[in-house]
Amino acid sequence: MMLDNSPRGTICIEDLEIGMVRYLRKEVTDRDIELFAEVSTDRNPVHLDEAYAQDTIFGGRIAHGMLTAGLISAVIGEQLPGHGTVYLGQTLKFMAPVRPGDMVYAEVKVIAIDHAKRRVTLETHCAVGDTVVLKGEAVVLAPSRKFD
Repeated sequence: MMLDNSPRGTICIEDLEIGMVRYLRKEVTDRDIELFAEVSTDRNPVHLDEAYAQDTIFGGRIAHGMLTAGLISAVIGEQLPGHGTVYLGQTLKFMAPVRPGDMVYAEVKVIAIDHAKRRVTLETHCAVGDTVVLKGEAVVLAPSRKFD
């Protein structure tokens, strides 16, 4: 189940403002983890094998970090700036694990706009409850009405 705070589509760079925020919430399921393992070919047993994962520092299975990061990509690609956005870069710092059944809140906030280059810098983070599980910064090429 996914919940977000805006219609999907496009916000052109001409309409972006510093401080704009968009987000989604998604429960990370066993199926999500299994599908991500299949698509990425990352079958590390810490993600897929509970018995194995019990003996790790995590004390149980965790979602792939990049699965969680993918929720940031979803907010950027669908909401802020949205359709037509080109990802140029993303920093990620993984702060805490995401476990099957966790509800992840992924948020993107505009922190800088370079109109001449059509580049937008976004503060990005994911949280489970009050715990920040991932934080970083993205730079994207935003869509523009001038280039339609």
